[in-house]
Order: sequence, then C-alpha cells, then structure tokens
Amino acid sequence: MSLDYPIASRTLDNGLRVLVSPDHTVPTVTVNIWVGVGSRHERPGRTGLAHLFEHLMFQGSANVGEGEHFSLLMEQGGTLNATTWFDRTNYFETVPTGALELVLWLEADRQGRLLDAVTQANLDNQRDVVMEEKRQRYDNQPYGTAIADLGSLVFPEGHPYHHPTIGSMQDLDAATLADVHAFYQRHYTPGNTVLTLVGDIGAEEGLDLVEQHLGLLSAPTPQPQRPVPQLDPLEDAPRLSRAEDVPNDRLYLGFRLPVAHTPELLACAVALDAIGGLATSRLYRRLVRTEEVATTVSGASLGLIDGASLGFLGIDIADGADHVEVEEIVGAELERFAAEGPTVVELESSLADTERSWLEALAGHQERADLISHYALLHDDPQHINTYLDNVRAVTAEQVQEAAAAWLVPRARATVAFTMAADQTTDQTTDPTEEGVA
Repeated sequence: MSLDYPIASRTLDNGLRVLVSPDHTVPTVTVNIWVGVGSRHERPGRTGLAHLFEHLMFQGSANVGEGEHFSLLMEQGGTLNATTWFDRTNYFETVPTGALELVLWLEADRQGRLLDAVTQANLDNQRDVVMEEKRQRYDNQPYGTAIADLGSLVFPEGHPYHHPTIGSMQDLDAATLADVHAFYQRHYTPGNTVLTLVGDIGAEEGLDLVEQHLGLLSAPTPQPQRPVPQLDPLEDAPRLSRAEDVPNDRLYLGFRLPVAHTPELLACAVALDAIGGLATSRLYRRLVRTEEVATTVSGASLGLIDGASLGFLGIDIADGADHVEVEEIVGAELERFAAEGPTVVELESSLADTERSWLEALAGHQERADLISHYALLHDDPQHINTYLDNVRAVTAEQVQEAAAAWLVPRARATVAFTMAADQTTDQTTDPTEEGVA
C-alpha cells in the first residue's frame, strides 16, 4: 500500500520551489533547503568552491553578523547545520514552531544578500577552516580518502564526479574574491533552490510564510549544466593500493552504475543489498560467518545523476586473512550472482531491509524534509517519499540479475585496497589519473 504523507507545493514568481508537509505530532518545524550546486558544478582549477560556500553561508550576510545565524537559532532551542555533496548543497534547521519566521528571515538574508559579508578576510578565514577539515576528515582519518579514491578510478579525469567534494586545496588557494562572488551569483538563485517545511505548520500557512519572506528575492535565470552522457561499465579493473596506519586491511570495490531514479539503478541497488549490504547477504554469510576471513561487509549506491552513478562494496579483512584471497572470493561471488540472480530469501531480505530503513527515515521531520527536497530538486518528484516502496516492491529477480550482469561483475570493478603500513611501504596504482588525489 502506498504511503500518503501530505505534501503541498507552490512555485513562487522568482522560481523558488516550496513544499510543505504538515505533521503536528511535535511542536517543531524543520526548514530544509537544497541548492542545485555541488562539486560536480565546479570548473577545472576552481574545485572546492561549493563546499567553501557551505561555510561562508554561516559567516553573516547583509543584516546578520558573523556567527549570528547559529546563535540566534540556538537561543530559541533550534538545531542547524549544512552539508555539501556532488549534486547539491543542503542547509537545514529545526526549531520550535514559534521561531519559524526567524528562520525564514535569516534564510532570506543569506540566500539573497550574502555577498555583503563575503569579504577577503572572511574568505581567507574559511579557507583555513576547510583545510583543517580536510586534514581531520580525509588526511588523518583511517580510510578517509576511500570515496575520493573510488571516484578518481570510477570516473575519468574531467568528469564532474572525478574530484572529491572537499576539492583541491591548491584550487582554493588560487580562488580570488571575484571568483567566489561569481560562483554565488551563478548558483545561489531562487530558481535553483527547493525549500521544504516539515512539521507543526499548516500547508497554506507555510507556503504563505515562505512567499512573504523569500518571494521578493531577485530571480536571475539559473545556468543549467550540460548533462554528461551515460558512461559504460568499467573496463580493465583499475586498482589503487594504500599502505597506511589503519586498524585493519579493508577493500572497497567500486562500480559505475546507471544514473539515479531509473529502474535499472533501483535493480542495481537491490543487487548490492543482496550481494553485500545485509547480514543475510551472500558475501556476509561466506566471508564473515563461514570462512571467517572478514569482519564486516556492506554495500551501497550513491544515486548520482550526471552521466553515471557510483555503487560500492566495503569489506573489513579479519586478522590473519589475505586481502587478495578475499577479493578473489568476492569476484567469484559476483560472477555467480550475475549468472544466477538473487535467491527468494535474498530478494525478500533486501526489500524488507529497504522498507525498514525507509520508514525509519520518514518517521523523523529532518530526514523526511531532506528526502522531499532531494527528489524535488534532482528529479522533480517530491512525491517520491510516498511511491518509493511501491517501486522497490515491483523489482523482480530477473531485473536484479540483469543489472548485476551488466554493471556488477568483477571486470567492471575499481578496487581501493587499504593495508596496514607494515604490510606494504609504497602506494601503487594502475590509473595515472590518481596523481594529486587526497
């Protein structure tokens, strides 16, 4: 049976798309904003600007002082943060219902009048913050470069997803104040933005409040990025080995997948669950329970939208086990899955786990608002939260097998192997585009 979360929508005259999902169970409202700018929108030589703006958006605007966005909302009992991804930047706040207008006033000021506060001093300060974040989350974190490494192998140089979201520190150093202002003016427009309210607010009241506060923002025409053609599955199995100070050996196997929001990608996602994403999956049963050569196995797909998506398996190698032999076992299981498809139990387990995690996500205002914004911005489908499980249940074993045979076979993988530093002394890669990746 389909879900029926209420969702009201309105597109303002300036192009801002507004969505409201009333839920009066608790007296709070989540404000979730997705701006259609992420690392894939960056130009060569100017990577990292999308993530830099996530920081600059909290440093004040025309009528808000540095740090006041946080302090004003936290004084009201609110929580707030932001994230940057390949395809978007997301800003979100949850506040008591009575503070909703304050949130909307603050958002109107920074979404439309930020550049008064983007000075050279602020730019230099936030560059330093981003560099420290890179050191903490990428350089000095065990396995911290894994997704960046996979992206550099799975996507060719020049592809929008080839470089990591954190960007290049050299590029950030080279960015001028004029570059940064131009980036904001190009991407932070109402027509490139979705704003979602979920919580203790009526549909029409919420739509009217957003229009009152953000409806007068200027409306420059968004500059859409030319889409990248769909990439074929990988060939030649590119590989990167890293000997580092990590707790245990770990394998990441990456795969190009069809672009997001397609039946074929959905079948690939189900396949990744059946192969490696669940405690009942075949890799978990063989590697962890039976042969005891691994301690954890996981699988995921990112749902990227431009030219290809990314799916991967992660395997933590048990003490004393050989990661090369484990990878050979994984390859054999991938071949067998592509030939046979999922068993009835594997398919049912994957679908049940997807249903459980989806319903858990929708139970909270913050994740529900995030999912509504996600599918409204990237796929023009705000009702996706109500129809997704129906689409998952419609996936057949035959579709999963066909998707696995096309996209998830060993020859179509990229491998990033982390080994404890005592095992190896040098990094080796078969892909020259890896040079310079953090």
